[in-house]
Amino acid sequence: MSDTHSDQLLSEVAALPPLPGVYRYFDAQGQLLYVGKARNLKKRVSSYFQKSHDGTRIGHMISKIARMETTVVRSEAEALLLENNLIKTLNPRFNILFRDDKSYPYLKITGTRETFRTSAKMPSPSLAFPRMAYYRGVVDRRHSYYGPYPSAWAVKESITLLQKVFHLRTCEDSVFANRTRPCLLYQIKRCSGPCVDLIDSEDYARDVQDAERFLRGETQAVLDALEQRMMAHAEKLEFEQAAELRNQMTALSRVLHQQAIDNVSDKDVDVLAVKVHGGRACVNLAMVRGGRHLGDRPYFPAHVDDATAIDNALSEEGDAPTGDPAERVAVQVLEAFIAQHYLGIAMPHILVTSHAVGKPLLDALSEQTGVKVNAVHHPREHRRIWLEMAQKNADIALARLLAEEGSQQARTRALADALQLPDDQLDALRIECFDISHTAGESTQASCVVFEGHKMQNSQYRRYNIEGITPGDDYAAMKQVLLRRYGKIAEAMRANELASEQSPAVPLDPVASPVDMADAAIARQSIDDAEAIEPSTESIAGPRMPDLVLIDGGKGQVSMARDVFQQLGLDLSLIVGVEKGEGRKVGLEELVFADGREKVYLGYDSAALMLVAQIRDEAHRFAITGMRAQRAKVRTGGSKIEDIPGVGPKKRARLLQRFGGVRGVASASVEDLCTVEGISAELADAIYRSLH
Repeated sequence: MSDTHSDQLLSEVAALPPLPGVYRYFDAQGQLLYVGKARNLKKRVSSYFQKSHDGTRIGHMISKIARMETTVVRSEAEALLLENNLIKTLNPRFNILFRDDKSYPYLKITGTRETFRTSAKMPSPSLAFPRMAYYRGVVDRRHSYYGPYPSAWAVKESITLLQKVFHLRTCEDSVFANRTRPCLLYQIKRCSGPCVDLIDSEDYARDVQDAERFLRGETQAVLDALEQRMMAHAEKLEFEQAAELRNQMTALSRVLHQQAIDNVSDKDVDVLAVKVHGGRACVNLAMVRGGRHLGDRPYFPAHVDDATAIDNALSEEGDAPTGDPAERVAVQVLEAFIAQHYLGIAMPHILVTSHAVGKPLLDALSEQTGVKVNAVHHPREHRRIWLEMAQKNADIALARLLAEEGSQQARTRALADALQLPDDQLDALRIECFDISHTAGESTQASCVVFEGHKMQNSQYRRYNIEGITPGDDYAAMKQVLLRRYGKIAEAMRANELASEQSPAVPLDPVASPVDMADAAIARQSIDDAEAIEPSTESIAGPRMPDLVLIDGGKGQVSMARDVFQQLGLDLSLIVGVEKGEGRKVGLEELVFADGREKVYLGYDSAALMLVAQIRDEAHRFAITGMRAQRAKVRTGGSKIEDIPGVGPKKRARLLQRFGGVRGVASASVEDLCTVEGISAELADAIYRSLH
């Protein structure tokens, strides 16, 4: 294997120190292949190049290695944290990857932090009468946050529960400050009416404290306090107040018995179950917060086969791995999820897992959080019930994924057969679909969605603002978007052809460094001419045309697309229009071709038509959402914070960081805006008036 690598790379491997660290492998084009950690860098990295791995996944990866980078760290725990930080940020091709989804929702109670309450210069509704709210975004230290919750539904359900029991307000401060009579929530006993002084600030603050204690899992203490207050009112013959507290206790007791597996001894716990089958894996995360089981969420990693094959083929001790291969894969997937998911965020101190987790990982998490993290592998009682539920949900989620993927692959094959496309590389089949959306000519936008690898590639979607055309002219809009999408690609393709005809291939210097080799390859392919194209249509090896271009429209749109492709010198057979059927009924669509072929009707229940409709509908959805957002932006004057006099890039960045976005800035009060560094009272007032 070492014969295929440069002497420089092998000498770097030989010079590695026997210390803990992280290593990264790159191919000749500079793409990151793999990130790994080691207790002994020299021993671990050398094992890649000293053994024979021909015909295996690891052999395929090693054959591509052209360059290596290493980082020495102080401990194995530090190496593990650095490894997963790099995996999350760089997305290497051969590592187990979990989608970086930290957008968990929280339940926010405003202005409850004592340091801000005591230091506030003037009273505000958030301080005197805190509100509950669903929140997702940057944390503000003035407020209290509870969660994270697995879904928006779980947060809203908790808010409804707290409204029933503690009667806390949920209205915005602007609404609260302008009420003259109680709202409907007061009438149905979901709010105590602080907006019209139906409850004083002390009693309301007591309800807020009880709600926060309940969210922290101190339910019995809350019940005891309510009972004491009820008895005190009864002794004073204040029977109405005693009855209110009795009803509050009844509602809280009913809530506590809604979930049979709730247990107040466990405050915050995460339950993790992993299932591996059919080359795919699922990690199901169930969340317990404040002793309440709030629901779960499945995660599906990528590159499971490649990463586990590499890990199983190599070990730092050089010994062959033992045990059930399926169980080893499950453990590797679970540890990869834990390391990537909890990196840099708050986490519970107890994990209930379906498989045993290695001690180095737990030590690294403990070092990160500053508190010892424990993992329970064989739980009992209520924890066992939680784990069984998580395992069942993991099984169901993975079975659903495999069924959907199998169905999607069948649809891809059916479309390839119907359009007589090559079926030897269906995994790489790329389809791009375009749609135009506007409202009576206003805010015209074109969308381009991408289907590749048997699924929609959301990260490669693009929107195009259409300008300089007659409002409502969909044909001109389609012409513009196709020229912008494929003009640079066609130019780069012609440059490549011209270069290959007029000049011989430039041989790569066998003694040049990997970086020089990559630069020479890129220069030889004239990629510089194509660097200005859309990110989704370029690659290190050069721009790539899709295998199919779907146009949401009939003969007119297809004719316009044909003119564009003829102008650019592109293959007309790539263009397929999706024409509405009789009465525009779903399932009666026909395919229209730009190269002169007869129209094709695939059939109402055709798998190929289902795929075409799926891609077409996604392009339509993406175009409409973009158009609506653009229209709202135009009609509200853009709501651009940087257009406000006195707000430059730095102040704008501070505002967005503090409040989590333009919407958060718009909902902030003048007092809230004053707390941002560099924002004076006058400027805060100007910002508030500009956004309202």
